[in-house]
Amino acid sequence: MQPYTYDVDATAAGIAAEFPDLEPGTETGRVVSIAGRLMLRRVQGKLAFGTIADSSGRIQLFAAAKTTPGFEAFCSLDLGDWIGVRGEVMTTRRGELSVRVDHWELLAHTRRGFPDKFHGLTDTDTRYRQRYVDLWVTEESRRTFTLRSRLVSLTRRFLEERGYLEVETPVFHPIPGGALATPFTTHHNALDMDLYLRIAPELYLKRLVVGGFERVFELARVFRNEGISNRHNPEFTMLECYEAYGDYSVHMELTETLVEHLATELCGSSTITYQGREVDLSTPWRRASLAELTSASIGHDVSVHTDRVELQGLCADNGVPFEAEWGPGKLLLELYEKTTEGDLWDPVFVTDYPAEVSPLSRPHREDPELVERFEGIVVGRELCNGFSELTDPDEQRRRFVEQAAQRDAGDSEAMAVDEDYLRALEYGLPPTVGLGIGIDRLVMLLADRATIRDVVLFPTLRPETGGPEPDAD
Repeated sequence: MQPYTYDVDATAAGIAAEFPDLEPGTETGRVVSIAGRLMLRRVQGKLAFGTIADSSGRIQLFAAAKTTPGFEAFCSLDLGDWIGVRGEVMTTRRGELSVRVDHWELLAHTRRGFPDKFHGLTDTDTRYRQRYVDLWVTEESRRTFTLRSRLVSLTRRFLEERGYLEVETPVFHPIPGGALATPFTTHHNALDMDLYLRIAPELYLKRLVVGGFERVFELARVFRNEGISNRHNPEFTMLECYEAYGDYSVHMELTETLVEHLATELCGSSTITYQGREVDLSTPWRRASLAELTSASIGHDVSVHTDRVELQGLCADNGVPFEAEWGPGKLLLELYEKTTEGDLWDPVFVTDYPAEVSPLSRPHREDPELVERFEGIVVGRELCNGFSELTDPDEQRRRFVEQAAQRDAGDSEAMAVDEDYLRALEYGLPPTVGLGIGIDRLVMLLADRATIRDVVLFPTLRPETGGPEPDAD
């Protein structure tokens, strides 16, 4: 019968730290009790050697027929079986740090074949579907998710030390908003009303600034009913934070300082390697306007003031699809995203976006056709989005109405009119800056992983009979 408990008083890593330099053939007199999975085993006559893995690492087991009770049964264990072992810490004649098996107990039997350390789990689809196996046999996966956990913890501490208050806001929204994205819809039976899984916590967090919390943040699970690719998963983690009395320059500085701090703490340096190419994340990051970067990329001066027909022609010349009803701002954004963004390897804050595509951002103080918005781009990918927040309730209503018209015309990503948020703005939102950072993409960058499925423990996948997962961006 499988035991209900097992007393553990040591870990593989703890034993290695306690006895780092034992001579071959040493007996320490230190008796420990450890538990974990049997990941390797070889039998040599009256001796058997195994490797036990726990959450901290791995250590060798040494069993002898004359001293190990149930020696034959021990030799018949399957790779992947959970066992508990009690015995003395020692080194073999070859100097391998080991735990002598003076007593052992089967804690759980694996009924499925477990990959050994030499073959591992090489099928990526199986790795994502059976993460519970992948974590045992793929050391890189364990390192990645340990790094992810530390990254979240360090981020929380970084913000708290700067006076930010962590909060929780609703996952179910009566009106989808806070970002341009298609929501998931569900239904609440008791209230007989449709609700939407949040696509962003933004509008609730800004309500809290109205309520007097001057610096707030949330590490939020958000949901967007969009395609799956190597950098998109329908369910992901977003850091959003808001600070009263600041503008978008404040959160550019916050972002670059945070990322440099995380890289130094987690990778040992602010200069890292991503997919074989060096990236310098040290501050300060470059700042450049969207129009400036796009002009340099396509070899033609463009801006939000460029004639619409001319922008359509430039889109056509550069193979950028467009819709006839798009204005200059949307055309310029599409031109930038399809021709420029992917080539921005080193960190850069792309600034001053068209107002047409930024319904929650404050107008630029020097050009009303632009807004004070930035995106942080690293290795050709958007890492974050932030802006000086729109505080004028009348202007916000006008933009909501425009968005609602687009939604009625068939744009599933456009926003609806949120009357309660408008009411909150009427109580007064002080000058405020907001920021959203994709935690999954940040982990991809610092862990040097090419697909989001490598940094999400249980990614959204097709049914097992539905064919391979897409990999395109």
